[in-house]
Amino acid sequence: MGRLADKVALVTGGGSGIGRGAAIAMAAEGAKVLVTDIDIEGGEGTVAQIKEAGGSAEFAPQDVTDEARWGEVVAIAVESFGGLHVLLNNAGIAIGAPVTEMSLEDWRVQTSINIDGVFLGCKYAIPAMTESGSGSIINVSSVAGLGGAPGLSGYCATKGAVRLFSKAVALECAQAGNNIRSNSVHPGIIDTAIWTKSIIDSETFGNSEAIVEGANAIDPDTLASLSVPVGKAGLPADIAAGVVFLASDESRYVTGTELVIDGGMTAN
Repeated sequence: MGRLADKVALVTGGGSGIGRGAAIAMAAEGAKVLVTDIDIEGGEGTVAQIKEAGGSAEFAPQDVTDEARWGEVVAIAVESFGGLHVLLNNAGIAIGAPVTEMSLEDWRVQTSINIDGVFLGCKYAIPAMTESGSGSIINVSSVAGLGGAPGLSGYCATKGAVRLFSKAVALECAQAGNNIRSNSVHPGIIDTAIWTKSIIDSETFGNSEAIVEGANAIDPDTLASLSVPVGKAGLPADIAAGVVFLASDESRYVTGTELVIDGGMTAN
């Protein structure tokens, strides 16, 4: 019997990185996991890894900005596994640009995924969790939701919103007495594919030593060696360990707060 036995978890953005690591870790602790992502191949790959290890999981394609789809994936979790107890709102993107250079389109795309997706997840998961008798909402924010960073104003805005939204939801659930907790997780520099995706632009990082020569990418270990007190990047498993704790009954008295996992970046 694992720490999450008899729990059903829904993980968005579960096709890679933190989402994949958390889905695998929760399944290893006995949770039944519904993995969602717009990346079908990645999501199915996560499910395959869980099943190969003897765990229970299914995959459902999902765009977290599609409200109708949220109702469908929550229903899939309930119908497939008998309820819903954990929501990991992990899906997100990062678009780096100075505020004067960022397009309104990029601002809105980032906001729709990083904020609207989290809002919709909570809106549709809370009734199912209430019906199941308990729930833990875990919203993935960032150290960028705790402090500003030049070139990442739009990203910081979305992740700061996730932090305070999580607190407000925690208080609403406490007031409702529905036995649902809500917390945010704040990763620092974690070795995932996000560093090779849209977060990269020349003006954000300038001539940083972390830029991989000849590639539109940042090496997370090099970046961490320059900015993280412990001198190295974290791994998805480091965030997954925190997610498992927040998903489990071990954290039954933890709500409305943030779990920072950043190698000391925000210690000063």
